[in-house]
Amino acid sequence: MKTPLFTRDRSFYKTLIVLAVPIALQNLISYGVNFMDNIMIGRLGEIDIAGVYVGNQFQTVVQLMLNGVTGSLTILGAQYWGRRDVDSIRRLTALSIRCALVLGALFTLTGMLFPYGILSFFSEDPAVLDVGVRYLRIVCWSYLFFCYSMTLVASMQAVESVRIGLYITVLALFTNVGLNYVLIFGKLGLPAMGVAGAALATLISRVIEAAVMTVYVCRKDQRLSFRLPSFLLRGGGLFGDLLRCGAPIMGAWIVWAVNNLAATAILGRVGTEAITAVSIAGNLSQLLFMGVLGLSAALGIITSKTVGAGEYEKMKEYAVTAQIFFMLVGFVVGGVFYLVKDPVIGFYKLSEGTRLVTDQFMLVLLVAQVGRCYQATCLQGLVRAGGDTNFILINDSIFVFGVVLPSALLAHYVFHAPAWVVYACLQSDQILKCFVALVKINRFRWMKNLTRTAEAGA
Repeated sequence: MKTPLFTRDRSFYKTLIVLAVPIALQNLISYGVNFMDNIMIGRLGEIDIAGVYVGNQFQTVVQLMLNGVTGSLTILGAQYWGRRDVDSIRRLTALSIRCALVLGALFTLTGMLFPYGILSFFSEDPAVLDVGVRYLRIVCWSYLFFCYSMTLVASMQAVESVRIGLYITVLALFTNVGLNYVLIFGKLGLPAMGVAGAALATLISRVIEAAVMTVYVCRKDQRLSFRLPSFLLRGGGLFGDLLRCGAPIMGAWIVWAVNNLAATAILGRVGTEAITAVSIAGNLSQLLFMGVLGLSAALGIITSKTVGAGEYEKMKEYAVTAQIFFMLVGFVVGGVFYLVKDPVIGFYKLSEGTRLVTDQFMLVLLVAQVGRCYQATCLQGLVRAGGDTNFILINDSIFVFGVVLPSALLAHYVFHAPAWVVYACLQSDQILKCFVALVKINRFRWMKNLTRTAEAGA
């Protein structure tokens, strides 16, 4: 029987929108907080923009590593949710929280003890490093709270309770932006703290976020019924499942973290203009992509739940429809990117040279964004969420170490290419992976039921 291009199951579209809207808004607002940080700090000058960008690279590593924990929790949790096995989800949540706290503590300690050693990997400019270190020494204390609260958000997403993530993000937006204004520029009688004020605002916002999330999950939520004693639950065999599912996910994010760190290091050698440009262009790209990631996360929940319930034929219909949808979304996002790039560049106080490089980087990202909206979202929302977590690790490793980084190093060190060519090499996988995704997804061999007592399917 031929799989239709568009599924006739109306519940798919309804569930996708119901889940996607809060997650997309959460992602947009969450990244919007960082974007507003970037704009406010941008009023201080190019060195401050570059310094905070470099300082935030360590936060990027934390988030990518945490994605291994939360990704595994969401996939396994949603598959158990498809079977309505809530007890297993509670145990998975308790295990994931403990892993996340250990992860957050390790990164906080590392950021406090070795700030210069960490950030010198990304830039050789002493002025940029000085700003980045001042920022990192304060903001690293937020990692523990961030890891904890994002794990609780992931547990709620697994049981299709997604609005709380949006609510705490809105709270973080108002808290962070308000504190940024007061602390960065010295309002309400307080001294102007500059980048240190931005870091302190982030820390306070994360503490509030974690507190609100705890109250909601332990007192208000009824789906998971996770209460204070639940934090001490043992996982038994589930810990092994969490590791088996999470290790490839974390491995893939580690590969991606290495890619991001190496890309920043390469661009740092290209010059401060390139670092400033990628900070501005990259922030806009991520801001626009956050909404698409919300759709991908919603698709992932549907995928895991459907596979967990053993409904493989239905999942094939969903997969074909999702691919067409995300292809169209890619072109829409590319068009929006083109329309807003010039006004965004105009917000910043930039030299003519930096302005030119930023515009060139924007054009590179415009093309890359189209491919990214298809392959990244479908590989994450279908293949990984469907249980084939190893494929993403293998695919990313091949492209990062075999294509992206070698081509960028050759472009800069051998051919002495312009900054935008080096950046295009760093973004080349966003288009090339589309061909891999097209073949992989439509073979439908990625559907694997990972729940205990269940047989691997499809």
